Amino acid sequence: MNIQTVKFTSSKDADFVKTVRKRVNKYFKDNGISRYANANMVVKTVFMFCLYFTPYFSLLFGNTEGSWLFWFCWVVMGFGMAGIGLSVMHDANHGAYSKNTKINNIIGRVMYLVGGSADNWKMQHNILHHTYTNIDGLDEDIDSPWFLRFSPHQDRRKIHRFQHRYAWFFYGFMTLAWAITKDFRQADRYCAMGLNKQIGRSKKSLFSELIVWKVVYASYIVAIPMLVVDAPWWQILLGFFIMHYIAGFVLAIIFQPAHVMEETEFPLPTEANTVENNLLVHQLLTTTNFAPNAKLFNWYVGGLNYQIEHHLFPNICHVHYKKISKIVQETAAEFGLPYMVQPTFARALVKHGRMLKTMGREG
Repeated sequence: MNIQTVKFTSSKDADFVKTVRKRVNKYFKDNGISRYANANMVVKTVFMFCLYFTPYFSLLFGNTEGSWLFWFCWVVMGFGMAGIGLSVMHDANHGAYSKNTKINNIIGRVMYLVGGSADNWKMQHNILHHTYTNIDGLDEDIDSPWFLRFSPHQDRRKIHRFQHRYAWFFYGFMTLAWAITKDFRQADRYCAMGLNKQIGRSKKSLFSELIVWKVVYASYIVAIPMLVVDAPWWQILLGFFIMHYIAGFVLAIIFQPAHVMEETEFPLPTEANTVENNLLVHQLLTTTNFAPNAKLFNWYVGGLNYQIEHHLFPNICHVHYKKISKIVQETAAEFGLPYMVQPTFARALVKHGRMLKTMGREG
């Protein structure tokens, strides 16, 4: 499916789009606040970096080898890695951290320090996922390997009958795949699609930067610990795996229940390559919020339990999502549009599990 030819029906529900944007803009203007990061966001940024790098330097210089502290450091780094991705890098790569694009680019490229690619993220997440949410063949968040089925439009295999049990195990491999091979395969595919031009990168510069940062990452996260830490090489590699598995699992269970749910829609373009909804309404139909009252959870996951607000206003820093969620919910109700929300994170996971079971047993 050619993304260049798929269009949304911009005239449909245009009044909702105009109204919700006007009301959200009015909220920031009336309260005299910026839509970008505030002091609390800066404090969170420092915390997340410390959560990741403090155990790293403890491994190098803290004499943790041979004790439970060695493994504890890798575990904490996994949560720190996920925290950086959810609460720092994500906003920056959406241009929502600062009104200064240079600051956004610098902070967004922190993703290279945790094994990923900032440019691949912009192409896969910002362009494909945020535009073509839940559209099979375009949204790579539901472009699953053969043993998983996330959309009713994907082929069903016999093994899918059990995916509601085994999918959770494979969620943990998400960031590990990025760190090793997936980034290169994605970059090559996105360049063939012309997405690199949309973020102002040539294929040569994209791959050059990707190779350099992969070498830097492998050097500091694996090679240096092997040289400095008095531990067998296999323990370093196992610790590296544990860190990535925890980060991948945390990221997956935050992003998947936001879209792969029983209530969300999985629309396909018409024969004329038209999605019969306005882009913002499309986000309402394909996205779910969860745990709106869980303050600590909301803080750690970078406000991504407010996925609806994030998809409607990705250029607004997540520290404002809770406040504007009331505006979005009331406006959606006023126009007779859905606003899907699960009361708790546990409930969202249960519903996601049910969806996996449904996709495994229904054609």
